[in-house]
Amino acid sequence: MKNDLTGDSFEARGKRKKLVDDLRKKGISDEEVLRAIGTVPRHVFMDPAFLNHAYIDKAFPITSGQTISQPYTVAVMTALLKVKRRDKILEIGTGSGYQAAILAEMGARVYTIERFRELYLKAQVTLASLGYAADFFYDDGYEGKPHYGPFDGIIITAAASEIPGVLLKQLKTGGRLVVPVDEGGAQVMTVVQRKGENDFDYSSHGYFVFVPMLRGTVNK
Repeated sequence: MKNDLTGDSFEARGKRKKLVDDLRKKGISDEEVLRAIGTVPRHVFMDPAFLNHAYIDKAFPITSGQTISQPYTVAVMTALLKVKRRDKILEIGTGSGYQAAILAEMGARVYTIERFRELYLKAQVTLASLGYAADFFYDDGYEGKPHYGPFDGIIITAAASEIPGVLLKQLKTGGRLVVPVDEGGAQVMTVVQRKGENDFDYSSHGYFVFVPMLRGTVNK
């Protein structure tokens, strides 16, 4: 992290350490992911009144009817991306900005799209206050950002009824897309790795719960 954090108390740092210990016990083994989660102050992405909830391993409501994802879910998705320093990562669904901050802490170049204007604006302020850089877009995530690609990784933080083909085309060969796919009410965490021009390898990694991926933008 680039600067000291206003309000990052000894108590908050202790709670982060315990959260990391809990995630390790739940099977998260990627030490760089755990380091990032232990560094990024999740409470800054929530209302200050909810410090006691910020480091419990559960999702929590934020504005615009959205949620900040469960830390375990963030850890799983980030580990599945196999992020390396200087990787170009496209995130569909900025939300609070917490996932983008984790990626930036890991040294990725982050491009993030949000369809809710309020979240888009707020996340920029939050990440800047922590010293993290990212390219933010207020847009429809279904189209991705082809002019900024190809990407080493794409992460979709909402449940897709199907994986948009236009996003798969924005992956580098060898790149990975991580998305929860809605299969009749059950959301299956899915990894798609691009092997060649029209060659994609699919794998499944358990069941999760997300808000749905929707088209268009919301100007509020």
